[in-house]
This record gives sequence, C-alpha cells and structure tokens, in this order.
Amino acid sequence: MNDKVFVDTNVLIYAHDVDAGDKHVVAVRILKELWFSRLGVLSTQVLQEFYVNVTRKIPSPLSRSVARDIVGNYAAWQVETVGPESILLASEFEERYQLSFWDALIVVTAQKGGWLRSSLKTSTPVRQLIAC
Repeated sequence: MNDKVFVDTNVLIYAHDVDAGDKHVVAVRILKELWFSRLGVLSTQVLQEFYVNVTRKIPSPLSRSVARDIVGNYAAWQVETVGPESILLASEFEERYQLSFWDALIVVTAQKGGWLRSSLKTSTPVRQLIAC
C-alpha cells in the first residue's frame, strides 16, 4: 500500500487563500501534516493551476513573486510530470467517465503514481471515480 498522498490544486489554493474560511483552516492543517510526514505528492499540472489561480482568481490574489516562491518550496515534494502519454490517456478518461479534461489528467497522474485512492480531490465526479 502506498502511504503517499496526491494533493489536488484546490487543497493548495485553499491553504494559501486567507479568504477561504474553514477550507483554509483544513487545507493548512492537511499540508502541514504532509510537510512533516513527507508524504505529499503533487504534479506539474497542480503547480501550474495553483500559480494561475492564486495570482488571478482568489479574492485576495498573491503577488507573482510570492506565488513563485511557494511553487519553489513545493519543488521539495515529489512532483509527478505530465507527459504526452498522460495527456492521451486523460483524453480517453474524459470521454469514458464524462470528466473535464483537467480532472481526468489529475486522475491519470494520480493513477500513474499509485495514489488514486488517496487523492485529495474536491470535484464530485472525481470523488465518485476514486471511490470505485
């Protein structure tokens, strides 16, 4: 059994979005535990989505330099890369499971690393797929 935990973009965003209320508190706690245990896993997609969202889409956006520093800090974690084979498989998952392409790519990346069942994902269709 793989004890590592694949973390979705939303968890990272909530942890750095001070306006996210209870979600912020929970996400900070989860990420602190993963930092301490060294069990957190991310993907290049997650880091890219995090950067874009925290600099443009949250109520109190972070500066680009702060967001870059955060991404740089997460480089200490295990980071799964997204390659052409993952993109092709994600397009098949998108069609088969009626997911958004981006959610399908997260599922493929988590599956590739063996972390599918321990993924922290907030999207309901993905939760349903992970629960299967």
